[in-house]
Amino acid sequence: MTLFLYGTLNDYAKAKTSKKHKDMSEIKIKPLADRVVIEPAPAEEKTAGGIIIPDTAKEKPLKGTVVAVGDGKKDEPMTVKVGDQVLYSKYAGTEITIDGKEYLIVRESDILAII
Repeated sequence: MTLFLYGTLNDYAKAKTSKKHKDMSEIKIKPLADRVVIEPAPAEEKTAGGIIIPDTAKEKPLKGTVVAVGDGKKDEPMTVKVGDQVLYSKYAGTEITIDGKEYLIVRESDILAII
């Protein structure tokens, strides 16, 4: 016998799904070979001096967080892992949108440094 404290089964299902939040590891894409999926950091809103930068003048961010990693090549294992903060080349990769969020798929060789 199962006792539901939420009233109906529908209320129970809603409560279970509302508690669940999207985590970085829940991305629905698996990159192939030596590719990495990166969530770019948000662009700077202000300069160091406090000047607000308009949307048209913002530069593309060059750092982000790794959210998915491929298996690597046969002779080269992957050096980055999920959750790493990385710097990548300015024109590297392919921009994609998944569930309304922007991501970047790059080769591991386009990653310049792990922060």
